[in-house]
Amino acid sequence: MNNSLEEKIARVKGELTSEDILVFRFSSLSGRNFACVYTDGIVDKNMIGELIVKPLREVKAEDGADRIKKLLAAPELKDGKDFADVIERISDGDAALFAEGAEEVFILGVKSPPGRAVAEPPTQVTVKGPREGFTEDIKVNLGLVRKRVKSPALQVKTITCGKQSRTAVAICYLEGICKKGLPEKIEKQLKANEIDILADSSYAAGFISQRPRSLFKRNATCEKPDIFCAKLCEGRVGLICDGSPIAITVPYMLVEDFQTAEDYYSVSYRATILRVLRFAAVLLGILLPAFYVCAQLFKIQLIPAKLLFKIASSVAGIPLSPSVEIFFALFVLEVLNEASIRMPKYVGLALSVVGALVLGDTAVKAGIISTPAVIIIAFSAICLYTVPDLVETSATLRLMFLIIAGSVGAFGVILAIAFIMSYLVTEQSYGVPLLSPYAPVIAKDMRDAIYKYDTGALKTRPKALKSPNKVRLKNKR
Repeated sequence: MNNSLEEKIARVKGELTSEDILVFRFSSLSGRNFACVYTDGIVDKNMIGELIVKPLREVKAEDGADRIKKLLAAPELKDGKDFADVIERISDGDAALFAEGAEEVFILGVKSPPGRAVAEPPTQVTVKGPREGFTEDIKVNLGLVRKRVKSPALQVKTITCGKQSRTAVAICYLEGICKKGLPEKIEKQLKANEIDILADSSYAAGFISQRPRSLFKRNATCEKPDIFCAKLCEGRVGLICDGSPIAITVPYMLVEDFQTAEDYYSVSYRATILRVLRFAAVLLGILLPAFYVCAQLFKIQLIPAKLLFKIASSVAGIPLSPSVEIFFALFVLEVLNEASIRMPKYVGLALSVVGALVLGDTAVKAGIISTPAVIIIAFSAICLYTVPDLVETSATLRLMFLIIAGSVGAFGVILAIAFIMSYLVTEQSYGVPLLSPYAPVIAKDMRDAIYKYDTGALKTRPKALKSPNKVRLKNKR
């Protein structure tokens, strides 16, 4: 780069023409001129004053680049490789320091982007255990991971994705525990996709998913650093994207979504009961509306006699068929759910109450839908939210089974279940079967699947993950 200070500034401003790219000019006591170029709003101006301007007041006219480096007090200091690198660093939030008479450009890490404080995540709430959750700042998130895993085996490789956004994505894994070649494979898949902006980790999840259009996901998500670190220690690879509070881990097994962090902070039998409860609730949430329609249309003898009389008295005079009635109730529920989420917080709460009490009660009294239909749809919706990470898949399956039940009956529902099970048995996530450890059967991995052993019995890492380091617990007694 040319040694002329003004020419350097003009070249940078010619490339970065936005009004929030500021140039701060100052001089040393000897009269030597400097210029600091930075992006307004994402740098700490106090750091610029304390770590850059004050120390450089002592610079003399004849001092070279080495002397300037010694005086600079910034902990993150490096030379700009070339003009393109300087432009990228300024856009990323660093400050570029230009000195009169010096060819070098100094890049100083003084970024301080706006962000929220570490707090408990909204979707993974625990009664026992840590309450910290990831934020939108990648450095804060990596700090939360380093806080828990202090081993030198923890490797973090940061790459950039997005032609315009230049979003930082950190690939985290434990060397010697993670399967060899897996981090490199994930990195290759991320770099193979060029997109303008990587707005959230869900974009990266789609890129690394081997079958992104599948109904069933291929990677796990988490908002808590303790869960993230535990999965790294099992041999998984984690992705943390700048600007997203949700981290991704692969390989993925379906049983992971039925486990919560609190399972590991409570006694094993209690954790087992809750896991069985979640599994049963999801099955009920998916299949209950379909079997209700089947029973009314095709196999009414499936309903006990006393219950049948109650249902018969409730549906008498209802103008809609059972399948249309359930569809209508489901449609109303989804509309209310979507509206309550998109509306402002307090208005959404009032809307939910009005929808549940007024619309539901009025529809039943008006004879549009029956009481059993309202109960079944409401209970189904509650059941699905016992496993929040599977709500999207479960809701789609519920609709699919409902359509099959209304057109074909119980036989079609059973065939659909068999088809989905056969599909899941053949699906994998980076070589790990989705239904592991049940298909294929891995006896030792079943100690922490639906049934949970106590921590002292979990001596080996999941065999399905093919970790080169099998042992994770040694009892020295």
